[in-house]
Amino acid sequence: MSFEKLEVSGKVVVVTGASMGIGEAIARIFADRGARVVLLSRDAGRAEAARNRVAHADRTLALSCDVRNREEIDRVVSLTLHHFARIDVWINNAGRGMRDSVAQMDMSVCRDTFDINLFGTISAMQAVIPVMKQQGAGTIINISSVAGHIPVPFMGIYSATKFAMNAVGNVARVELLSAGIHVMTVCPGYVQTDFAANAIKGRDLKQVRPASVRGITADRAARAVLRGYEKRKREVIVPWTMRPVVMFYQLFPELVERSMSRMAKTA
Repeated sequence: MSFEKLEVSGKVVVVTGASMGIGEAIARIFADRGARVVLLSRDAGRAEAARNRVAHADRTLALSCDVRNREEIDRVVSLTLHHFARIDVWINNAGRGMRDSVAQMDMSVCRDTFDINLFGTISAMQAVIPVMKQQGAGTIINISSVAGHIPVPFMGIYSATKFAMNAVGNVARVELLSAGIHVMTVCPGYVQTDFAANAIKGRDLKQVRPASVRGITADRAARAVLRGYEKRKREVIVPWTMRPVVMFYQLFPELVERSMSRMAKTA
């Protein structure tokens, strides 16, 4: 099935986790293309600071929102509709890393990570789907990770949230197609942001990331999100060099796992 390229100018776009990194870059690139953008962050001050950096003050809005709280999501939906009358694109970018082994991890931190990364995404989808159904159109974009295709040792819970996010997005895409709502999943590889530095650190902090991997910029990830939206992609893996890696793991998981195990031993 082919689709015409979607327009960006004039669309109302909501971005969770927009105060830094990929979220801020996504907000900027959509605003630069003429969209009206709502930037969300748990910290209202940081959301407003990001809005100032994004510019386009006449058609951007910064609001506080903790995606763990459905009431706050509903408040954001209502305020967005009050200001802009519709919601065309909702981007679930809010997320947090957790570095620890399965054997050592703190279960309270594990549950909180699921609350933010997965249940926050689902809650936001449930809040905005009725709006998009009433409009007869809309796009939901879930920012996942390559770690949602390849489990990363010592980041098992983060990987688990992203595997689940991928599954939820795939199911929702099928369920919502007849309602005119498109669901896209974006899986970046390593990105040059403060995400790793801000991850919750447990007792077991081994690193299996190859030293030679530098990662892509947040701006490159944001461009991939924009192109994926315009072309109505079902999934975007960025950079493209990670796609054969994902396919290789799917075909030969034991070989990849042995390599990861060796890296973990020397970490």
